[in-house]
Amino acid sequence: MSGLSASLIFTVIGIYFLVLFFISYFTGKDADQDSFFTANRNSKWYLVAFGMIGASLSGVTFISIPGAVGAFPDVYENLTGEPVFKPNIAFSWMQMVFGFFVGYLVIAFVLLPLYYRLKLTSIYTYLQQRFGNNSYKIGAAYFILSRVIGASFRLYLVAIVFQTVCNMTQIQIPFSVTVFITILLIWLYTFKGGIKTIVYTDTLQTAFMLVAAIFTVFAIGDKMGQDLGEIVHTVSSSRYSQIFFFENGWSDPNNFFKQFFSGILITIVMTGLDQDMMQKNLSCRNLKEAKLNMMTMATILIFVNILFLSLGALLYIYAAHVGLEIPTVANAQGQVSLKTDILYPVIALQHLSPIAGITFILGMIAAAYSSADSALTSLTTSFCVDFLGLEDDKQNPANASKRIKVHIGFSMLLFLVIVSFHALSNDAIINDLFTMAGYTYGPLLGLFSFGIITRRQINEKFVILICILAPILSYVLNVNDLFLPQLFGISFSLGFLIILLNGLLTFLGLWAISYKDTENIEL
Repeated sequence: MSGLSASLIFTVIGIYFLVLFFISYFTGKDADQDSFFTANRNSKWYLVAFGMIGASLSGVTFISIPGAVGAFPDVYENLTGEPVFKPNIAFSWMQMVFGFFVGYLVIAFVLLPLYYRLKLTSIYTYLQQRFGNNSYKIGAAYFILSRVIGASFRLYLVAIVFQTVCNMTQIQIPFSVTVFITILLIWLYTFKGGIKTIVYTDTLQTAFMLVAAIFTVFAIGDKMGQDLGEIVHTVSSSRYSQIFFFENGWSDPNNFFKQFFSGILITIVMTGLDQDMMQKNLSCRNLKEAKLNMMTMATILIFVNILFLSLGALLYIYAAHVGLEIPTVANAQGQVSLKTDILYPVIALQHLSPIAGITFILGMIAAAYSSADSALTSLTTSFCVDFLGLEDDKQNPANASKRIKVHIGFSMLLFLVIVSFHALSNDAIINDLFTMAGYTYGPLLGLFSFGIITRRQINEKFVILICILAPILSYVLNVNDLFLPQLFGISFSLGFLIILLNGLLTFLGLWAISYKDTENIEL
């Protein structure tokens, strides 16, 4: 691996975490309960904005988006005998990113003003004030379920890479120990300062991610004898630079309208209605700075995604330049498919200089931990505030002790889920679990949109029934292709728009159990 020994990798990782612990020490020195939950509402907006870039680009995205750039149907046809439409080919991901930007506008000018006006620590407290305790608990529970599965999935993938890159198996360190160390490190640098620490560590981790991508671009250009101008020309004139896709209609997962509107929905739901992502925004000093943070981050994110897509194009161009075959994998039935996620690690670790390999490892660690550390903190915050009510008496030493126990509890839960993923040894099942976790955002979309758009009240006895049936019905309609094809006889794939269907079913269900409110609702 470019001359990288296990001892060198361990040393680099060790230094990286020492820096994180250094930041943790200073940010947690005078930290209290309020620091852990809201950073005393005194975070610098520009640090939050820059740090959220890393949180938006998880470890999965760090290697998956560049790899997906070259996943063209004709390449798959050579392997399987028939064309297979793969999502996010070429620069089609930018269609989603443009949708993200519109979604961030909605968050900045609709949701953030609501959250700041109500002075929320957990955003799900809104549901309690708008509807009642049942809706509140259901919203928080759905967040916890989705975030536990999502964070575990991302850490699972990173732990596998650690296990392989550091040759852990060869030195007789089992996977469970790797996972334990991975989670322990997160707990150690977040247990005291919480979100106050994460605002600073995410800033550092975003920087490492961007440095890794930029350095890899120049390293590949150097290998091909190209300067920056020639690299830009090579990428822009390649088959990989196509951004807009209108040709194949709604059956194409890369269709512009499908990806654009999916991007809007994903941002509103998975950022605006997600405690993990919104907790950083709510740590800003006031609404004006929170809006500025959100719009700055949304703008920077456009250029960051162009960077990673350009990196992806270069990976495939370089592979063709040196005659490197794209990694493949065979399933249990013997069918061969491309393993595009492996392309970035393979080139960075086996074809480029040791420095490029080190920057890749640091970038991958940063991408993984920037989403995982905030997930652990937001899970702790949500449970403490939404289920234990610890926000009411933040200075009580007993509450601080409970918060630490909850933090440890969620660390153990993540450990057990990740080890369970590994025990399954079935990528299809694990991916299905990750996909199913996305269905939990539908009820959140339905609950929040019903509360914001209407002035009706709901019969809370039936809320849990509606919020369970909506995801189940959405899943059945989607996997059995029972939505538009049978109704109208057209080829239609929902893709990420399943969130919209899920939210719509929840909204309609809530309307069915609603009644006109006799009092003026001001929320």
